[in-house]
Amino acid sequence: MTQSFSEDHTTDRYEAEPLTGELDLEDRRALRRVAGLSTELTDVTEVEYRALRLERVVLVGVWTEGTAEMADNSLRELALLAETAGSEVLEGLTQRRSRPDPATYIGSGKAEELRDVVISTGADTVICDGELAPGQLRHLEEIVKVKVIDRTALILDIFAQHAKSREGKAQVELAQLNYLLPRLRGWGGNLSRQVGGRAAGGVGIGGRGPGETKIELDRRRIRTRMAKLRRQIAEMSKARTTSRGERRRNEVPAVAIAGYTNAGKSSLLNRLTGAGVLVENALFATLDPTVRRAETPSGRAYTLADTVGFVRHLPHQLVEAFRSTLEEVTDAGLVLHVVDASDPDPEAQLAAVREVFREIGADRLPELVVINKADAADDLTLARLQRREPNSVVVSAKTGAGIDGLRAAIEERLPGLEREMRVLLPYGRGDLVTRVHERGEVLEQEHVAAGTVLRARVPVDLVDELETFEDLARTH
Repeated sequence: MTQSFSEDHTTDRYEAEPLTGELDLEDRRALRRVAGLSTELTDVTEVEYRALRLERVVLVGVWTEGTAEMADNSLRELALLAETAGSEVLEGLTQRRSRPDPATYIGSGKAEELRDVVISTGADTVICDGELAPGQLRHLEEIVKVKVIDRTALILDIFAQHAKSREGKAQVELAQLNYLLPRLRGWGGNLSRQVGGRAAGGVGIGGRGPGETKIELDRRRIRTRMAKLRRQIAEMSKARTTSRGERRRNEVPAVAIAGYTNAGKSSLLNRLTGAGVLVENALFATLDPTVRRAETPSGRAYTLADTVGFVRHLPHQLVEAFRSTLEEVTDAGLVLHVVDASDPDPEAQLAAVREVFREIGADRLPELVVINKADAADDLTLARLQRREPNSVVVSAKTGAGIDGLRAAIEERLPGLEREMRVLLPYGRGDLVTRVHERGEVLEQEHVAAGTVLRARVPVDLVDELETFEDLARTH
């Protein structure tokens, strides 16, 4: 029988454990229930690559290191992912092991116990908190007798539901096919049988059976489709590159909003620009990048790009597929790294996002940490995050608190304003006055008889044009 732990079961013993060393015998023997995961959602969706509805699910994770609290947080995040996919979470279980079992992920004995939990709850799907090898999925499925999917397949399904643009849909489909290709197998046995014949090397009449032929055909179709999708994405990314090149020519600084999924990035974009972007309390509500124009308090224009949210253990296929979307981050002059201060483990969010930054080559960009949801976070957490991240601003996109301070911080860190100048521009050079306002930061402006006196910070390429007017300003 599965041994369950009540909600008041102390976690002090787990938290005091070293990250390595002998595992407690009781921990290794028991599937430990994670409290507070059950949901009552009725919305359902078609998932993965088989037409089975993901409705009633049991979650299972392998806890290999860290504290019990960290393991529970990971499973709670998996529950949120499952809810976002439209499922009802019935039970959450963790298994304490030094490493996942290579055959069944949790071990054959625990897989039998998991089967009992599936029967008692009436679940139709098991979701594992990790990326499973094709063999692990198949063996676990054979034991529990219901559909088994892993964290990667779940995230891919959510992305498939939320992608709206042509490019977003193509990127998700490419990632799904990339995930599916090594996992093709003959479900139901009859598709993978072999029959004999001289045509198959003397092993019986007829050569290979239809199942194996069908799998090979499926693989060929998938590879052909993947090649076509890669060509389409390359074409679509050209248009994005052109628009970015246009912004660069106009010297409009680019700021990217990045961060953990559901950290409040779209809400922040709306606060800073009034963009009216969809805001939803769900994981991965934003998949397609939104670029909007914004202005600093002094009137300097810049672009603000909202990007797809990151998550712990973001599937590598998605990082690859969304590389063109994430270019909005790599091409930015400043990254607003948004973190949810009300999350149980905001430090883990920061670490997960920075790991993706490293993967896409954005880890050297100037970063301003935006500690969001201050209205829902406790003061101790906010103080701890500010000590950890001295280059940070505390805001609440929901209430608007701290937004003015964030605007000032963005203005201070915007790249490209290399030189402060004081010039006198004749009234006949209104074009230069306009360009200084559009591309620089005007600190003082005064109208005199000879023209307009400006004190401003300007980009390098404007310095040469304005230098001839510096001498005129000295006489006024």
